[in-house]
Amino acid sequence: MGDHHAELTGLLREWLPRQRWFAGKGRSGGGLRIRHDVMVFEPLRLLVVDVDYDHGPSDHYQVPVVIRSDAPFGHEGFLIGESAGGLVYDGLHDPDGSSALLSFLRRSTHRDGLVAEALEPLDILPAHAVGAEQSNTSIVYGDAYILKVFRRLWPGVNPDLEVTRALAEAGSTHVARPVAWYSGRVDGTSTTFGFLQEYLRSGTEGWRLALASVRDLYAEADLHADEVGGDFAAEAERLGTATAEVHADLARTLPTRPATADALRSLVTYLHGRLDAAVEAVAELRPFEAAIRKSYDEVTGASAQAVHPRPFQRLHGDLHLGQVLRVDSGWVLFDFEGEPVRPVADRVGLESPLRDVAGMLRSFDYAARSMLLERGDEPSLAYRAQEWADRNREAFCRGYGAAAGRDPRADAVVLRAFELDKAVYEILYEARHRPGWIGIPLSSVERLTRSSPSAG
Repeated sequence: MGDHHAELTGLLREWLPRQRWFAGKGRSGGGLRIRHDVMVFEPLRLLVVDVDYDHGPSDHYQVPVVIRSDAPFGHEGFLIGESAGGLVYDGLHDPDGSSALLSFLRRSTHRDGLVAEALEPLDILPAHAVGAEQSNTSIVYGDAYILKVFRRLWPGVNPDLEVTRALAEAGSTHVARPVAWYSGRVDGTSTTFGFLQEYLRSGTEGWRLALASVRDLYAEADLHADEVGGDFAAEAERLGTATAEVHADLARTLPTRPATADALRSLVTYLHGRLDAAVEAVAELRPFEAAIRKSYDEVTGASAQAVHPRPFQRLHGDLHLGQVLRVDSGWVLFDFEGEPVRPVADRVGLESPLRDVAGMLRSFDYAARSMLLERGDEPSLAYRAQEWADRNREAFCRGYGAAAGRDPRADAVVLRAFELDKAVYEILYEARHRPGWIGIPLSSVERLTRSSPSAG
C-alpha cells in the first residue's frame, strides 16, 4: 500500500491544484499526503487528502477515485493519472463510482471509519454528476435524489445538513427533504462528507426566472417594470414571505441570542475587518472606504437603536437568487452552507437575519445589471435596470415584513451595513474572477454611500 500511495500522491499533487474547488492556490508549501483510503463499495475508493502549507492550517479534501484498466467513452477530462494499477479517474464522474456511493448510503452501514445514515429506503437509480461548485460536486440519481459531495472537508457537521434537517423536522415547506448522508472523522471530529436530498426536478432557479423578467423589460422600450408580462414583483414578494418563514422556523428550533450592544459592537468590528482585507486587495474600493466605515459605525449609534434590534440566530448565510427554486408549491431555499470562503466555525455563528435579506436585495441588483452588461451598458436602459431592481427589492421586503411582523426597512441602518458588506465581498470576488463585472457592486456601493439609510 505504501508504494501505491506514493504513486497516487504524485498524481494528486499534479491534479488537485487544477480543480476549481482547490482552496490553496497561491499558498506556499502544499505538501500532500493521503490520510485515509477506504474501499467504500466496489469499485469506489474514497481518499481523504491533507495539504499542508508553510503558514496556516492544513486543508482536507475528499477525493473519491475509480481505477480502471481501460479508458471508457465519456471519461475524457476526468483522468487523474496513470498508475501501475491502471487509469485513475475522479470517481464522482464515473457512473460505476457514483452508483457505488449510493449503494453505500442505502445500506446505512460503517466502512473503516465512514458512516452512512439513510432516513428512508433508497432506490438504485442511474447517476450523473451535474457540475463542480466552489467546494462541492453534485450528483443526480434518476429524478429522485441529489447528492452533494463536499470536496473540501471542514471538521464538524456541515451547516447545510444541520440547518436543512432542523427545518424539515420543524415541518418547513421551504426545503427539499433530507434523505441520507455520510460522515467520517477529520482532526478527531465527526465531519459531514456528503448529503443526499430529494431532487426537485420541477423547480426553476430564481436567478433564471429573474433574468427572464429583466429580458422582457428590456425588450419593451416604452413599458415600465409593472407593465410587462414578465413582471417578477409578485414572485419577489412570495420569496420574501418564504424567507421570513424559514427564519422563524430556525429561530424556533435552533439557538438564538439577544442583539446586545456588545454583540453589535462585535459585528461592526467584523465588518471593518472584512473591509480592511478588501481595500488592501482592490484599489477601486478606496474612494468609498471612509463612507463605508461611517455606515458600519452607525450600527452601534442611536439611530440603529431606535427600534430594538432583531435577535441573532442561525441563517442561510449566502442567500441570493441562485440559491432558491420556484416549485409548484412555492419557493424552496437550498444550499445552507453559508459563504464558502468562511470557515465553518464562522458560518454556524448566530447573526442578524438582515444579513440574508441584504444578500437577496443585492441579488436583485445583480440580475438587473448583469443583463445591462450584456446590452453594452446602454444608457437608455440604465434607469430601467434600477427601476426593476427597486421594484423587486421593495416587493421582497414587503413580503418579508408581512410574514415576520416587521419590515426589514424599519432597520435601515443595519440593513444598509449588511448590503455594503455584501457588495464589498462581491467587489473582491469580481476583481479576482470576473473583472468585467466589478462595476455592478461598485455602482451599488456608490449608491448606498450617497443615500440616507431610509432611502437605501
